[in-house]
Amino acid sequence: MTRTLWLRTLAATCLTGWACLSGATPPAHAAGASAAGNPFLTASTLPFQAPRFDLIHDGDYRPAFEQGMAQQLAEIRAIADNPAPPTFDNTIVAMERSGRVLDRVSETFDGVYQANTDPALDAVQTAVSPELAQHQDAIYLDPALFARVRTLYEARAGLHLTGEQMQLLTVYYQQFIHAGAQLSDPDKAALRQLNTRLSQLETDFQQTLLAATKQGALVVPHAAALAGLDPAALQQAALSGHERGLAGQWVLPLQNTTQQPDLSALTDRDTRQALFTRSWTRAERGDTGDTRAAIAELAQLRARKAALLGYPDYASYVLYDQMARTPQAVQHFIAQLVPATLAEQKREVADIAAAISQDGQHFQPRPWDWAHYAEQVRKARYDLDAAQVRPYFELDRVLRDGVFFAANRLYGISFKERRDIPVYNPDVRVFEVTDRDGSPLALVYFDYFKRDNKNGGAWMSNFVGQSHLLGTKPVIYNVANFAKPAPGQPALISFEDVTTMFHEFGHALHGMFADQVYPTLSGTAVARDFVEFPSQFNEHWALDPIVFAHYARHYQTGAAMPQALVDKIKKAARFDQGYALGELIAAAKLDMDWHMLPARAPRQDVDRFEAASLARSGLDTRDVPPRYRSSYFLHIWSNGYAAGYYAYLWTEMLDDAAYSWFRAHGGLTRANGQRFRDMILSRGHTMDYGPMFRAFYGRDPDIVPMLRHRGLVPGEE
Repeated sequence: MTRTLWLRTLAATCLTGWACLSGATPPAHAAGASAAGNPFLTASTLPFQAPRFDLIHDGDYRPAFEQGMAQQLAEIRAIADNPAPPTFDNTIVAMERSGRVLDRVSETFDGVYQANTDPALDAVQTAVSPELAQHQDAIYLDPALFARVRTLYEARAGLHLTGEQMQLLTVYYQQFIHAGAQLSDPDKAALRQLNTRLSQLETDFQQTLLAATKQGALVVPHAAALAGLDPAALQQAALSGHERGLAGQWVLPLQNTTQQPDLSALTDRDTRQALFTRSWTRAERGDTGDTRAAIAELAQLRARKAALLGYPDYASYVLYDQMARTPQAVQHFIAQLVPATLAEQKREVADIAAAISQDGQHFQPRPWDWAHYAEQVRKARYDLDAAQVRPYFELDRVLRDGVFFAANRLYGISFKERRDIPVYNPDVRVFEVTDRDGSPLALVYFDYFKRDNKNGGAWMSNFVGQSHLLGTKPVIYNVANFAKPAPGQPALISFEDVTTMFHEFGHALHGMFADQVYPTLSGTAVARDFVEFPSQFNEHWALDPIVFAHYARHYQTGAAMPQALVDKIKKAARFDQGYALGELIAAAKLDMDWHMLPARAPRQDVDRFEAASLARSGLDTRDVPPRYRSSYFLHIWSNGYAAGYYAYLWTEMLDDAAYSWFRAHGGLTRANGQRFRDMILSRGHTMDYGPMFRAFYGRDPDIVPMLRHRGLVPGEE
């Protein structure tokens, strides 16, 4: 979750603003929005100011957005027109305090819209997104407001600011410049039009893809075609068919990625091919679910926006405040990963082909065969069957005795379930987090099960951000898309799902340990190529011997997982890394290529552009397709990771380096956890990322711990 200036929203949904401060007037219905009964117009009375989901209705969002925008415009207008000379308090702090109603509705709407949308919320997003884009432009592009910020920035050396205040002033000034504050009036007008259209396209893409993913589910009329699935998976497929009104048929819903979990188990090759094809073409069928026209226009308009703001391409525009800084640095980083990855891919392709032959089959492996035969290789090499593992990973036990246990051992925090806090869906659970000294720290919501009205993937954000200035503590949510068990059945998950739980809770820790005065710098409001560092670092504790032994217990007997099976999981953790890393590199390269288009480039044919990009990757993309294809790459077209998907790999470099430090200094200890909390998790964006990391690690990061962790270079972690 990031905070763009004072409009505190999740960047992923592009909830940015509508009107022009310089002479614009709000829509008539905005000024007249009634405060009567709208739960967003006053602070929540629940603990931690948690959203009043017991009072909120779909019809409350649009009026609250309108009232919130109108109110913030009035507040910003008062700052810009203040006759007193600008000071840090009457300009910067005043902007930090503005927009409280808009904060509340934006943060709540974004969480619900991504996880539990409906036609009414879709309509709100469609209507409000361009209005919010214009609203943000009104603030960033107002010359009187920028003049005050610039005056303070130019005099900053004599203002006697604290370190956090100096950082805040610098961030404000840079964001104004980056948003176009120095453009001429005609160029500002052109930028407003671009931003409005981009916000519309990003919303259209998100809504279209959600519908296309639902429609892309594979419907199977005969159970025999699902041979290989275990009874629980078959029961879930039957339940999915029933829920869609397809009684007597089985449905395999799509997850957000190219590969689908059921491919590893399905023994019928035609079914595997059909499922893979449904995934690969979900948004490329030439119907209302086709996203390619939106993608082509988005890429072209983003390039034009970058040129208008003085950048050679959109990637350069995005990376100005990231840890990597330039597209060239990103490309150099990715290039370092390719040789070891390609070598491993070649070994793995040979293993897959051998497994096919051993199965008595005579065909060249294709992407829909990989997961199935990789599982056979895994079983043969490590004697590890995924079906043996699931009974030891019951979701609630993983959460309480794994995720929470590790956090307690490292940071001293504790958790208590709050059944009195209202939620937006019955699947959601809420826990209060208490700090090591017994003081209240945060609320955290968990929404783990897949729904057709939920975006794919997993994520974290805030319903309420932390700020000493505003007197608020974090209210955080973790969302995932695990298969929901049939009624009365336990929620048994894969080790990949376990890792996802630890990952998203790493983000939650970053948010709940926030300790900033100013909301703009608080918690996870950091660069994309730094924000994944705490989350990926937290994944390491899923296999820590102490933590693993505490949560990996049979759901029926409570018996610990046998050590022989534990050893197999650990050995197998490095298996298939050519595929795992290759699909990420290919996706990151595809993202960068899209966003390094020059402004004068013609609108691209999406399929041809993608094919050319993958061909240049240096990897085996025939057998190992990208984790996301352009047409369903939600991260880069609507979720704020444009020219930023490399961040998952970049921050893996950081997290593996940090974990190597932990291993060298005693591992899972309170002292180590406190140091990591003090130097990384609690710092927000109060300093630059390079110095922050070096202060903890002792030097710049390098890729060796990352490649060693994946088993791509020799040596122990």
